[in-house]
Amino acid sequence: MSSEDWSTTSPRWKTMGKILGITGLLLILFLPDPQTLPPAAQRLAAVTFLMACLWISQAVSIAATSLIPLALFPLLGILSAKEVSRAYIDENVILFLGGFVIALGIEKWGLHRRIALHIVRIIGAGPKQIILGLMIATGFLSMWISNTASSLLMMPIGLALIRSLHHEDDEDQQGQRRFALVLMLCIAYSASIGGFTTLVGTPTNIQFQKIWSEQFPSTTTTQVPEISAGEWMVAVLPLGIVFLLMAWGLLTFKLKPFTHSEKLTRGEFTKRLRQLGKPSRAEWLMLILFLSTAALWIFRKPLTVAGSELVPGWGGFLATHLANWGVKESSLHDSTVAMVMAILMFFIPASKSTDGRREYLMDWKTAEKLPWEILLLFGGGFALAKGFTATGLSLWMGKGFAELAQNWPLWLTVAACCFMLTFLTELTSNVATISAILPVLAGTAIEMQIDPRLLMIPATLSASCAFMLPIATPPNAIVFGSGQIRMQDMARYGLLLNLLGVIVITLATFALLVPQLGISLDGLPSWASLKNIN
Repeated sequence: MSSEDWSTTSPRWKTMGKILGITGLLLILFLPDPQTLPPAAQRLAAVTFLMACLWISQAVSIAATSLIPLALFPLLGILSAKEVSRAYIDENVILFLGGFVIALGIEKWGLHRRIALHIVRIIGAGPKQIILGLMIATGFLSMWISNTASSLLMMPIGLALIRSLHHEDDEDQQGQRRFALVLMLCIAYSASIGGFTTLVGTPTNIQFQKIWSEQFPSTTTTQVPEISAGEWMVAVLPLGIVFLLMAWGLLTFKLKPFTHSEKLTRGEFTKRLRQLGKPSRAEWLMLILFLSTAALWIFRKPLTVAGSELVPGWGGFLATHLANWGVKESSLHDSTVAMVMAILMFFIPASKSTDGRREYLMDWKTAEKLPWEILLLFGGGFALAKGFTATGLSLWMGKGFAELAQNWPLWLTVAACCFMLTFLTELTSNVATISAILPVLAGTAIEMQIDPRLLMIPATLSASCAFMLPIATPPNAIVFGSGQIRMQDMARYGLLLNLLGVIVITLATFALLVPQLGISLDGLPSWASLKNIN
């Protein structure tokens, strides 16, 4: 979850991106109007092309590119200034904002290091076990904080391990280099895999939730299924666990013990934990707040497994007992939890500083580190999605894809979506790609008379599964910058994982998502119709 503002992008590539984007914008704007495409949709396609070129080439910052709809949508008659402005701040943006404040608190008090070391220590000793432990620790952190942050937090631990084992006079230099390569890759890949298992773990999931509510809103006569944070986790977490274990098996397939690998013992990590000392009051408080936030997200709505309710939701309980205050279950959102907890952090005393002033779990100086550019990226993506809906461009493109895939079996259509998103996001911003593609897939599903979730959710998950290139995801770029990985090594392992991800997500769609989320396989549900996306 980063702005992906890579400093390594060459000036020539940036210049090409600007020229191509502006040229494409003008050409598409002044092309003869296709009879089947609404004029406003053609103008939206031109703006989308411009933004895609700028995002891919990093010609200007992603945050600045994300502001383009605010300027061009009203001028080109795509959306009014009032309509497009609303896309930049809604409950999903607030959810992400609150989650970032909590993540900053975890980092501020060092809780992340203690959690990671405990998980690795519990898993066991030996190269393969340590790799698995780091993957579980990174994946777990990525479920709740940004993939970028979890990678940045775990990489120092990984590099410290590598340095402690490295000896210039060892004959087995190749074994050490291979361990270092696998260790760095495991951090990046598990960050991406862990991130897609929760709604707040990666911005593409939040983007899906927003686009879903935009494309298929509930009305007084039609109740569209809402996907809560708990429902998403129960449905997707098993997929994440299986994929994580497969990635671990692939990375460690030929990994063998090497000189000094006997140091990778539980005792080594116990020593590192002792060096941290006892948990501070602030760490305990952050742990309680962290676990409470996760529990409130999970249990806001009834927790069901295969259609059976296991635990009632607290949202319904509040709505029942506070009905005289006008509280409704539909008025509550996961962002409510995030903001309650984030605000509480400013009130909860953590410790006293050296000069006698009281410190709190969160202060505004720390909160100023919030990645505002990511929130703008969300807004730009939401604006594009709203434009796709308002102009009918998603429906027009959906018809074209539907005509191409109309005779395909359902499993092949799902696999094609997964393949397209996996490899497309190797070169493009995940959030921007999802913003442009999900409305198209919604239209495609309507045309093909199938439940839209059958295409939209696998596509969303696949957008987090680009493992080949450093520019594909922030975790990839972070570990590549460690100097322990060659481009060809990442490409080789990443290509295999990309293809594996297409297969695993396609299978999981029918084995896990369909029964858990109540996705229909018997045609278009009653709540989904053309009127939703016109």
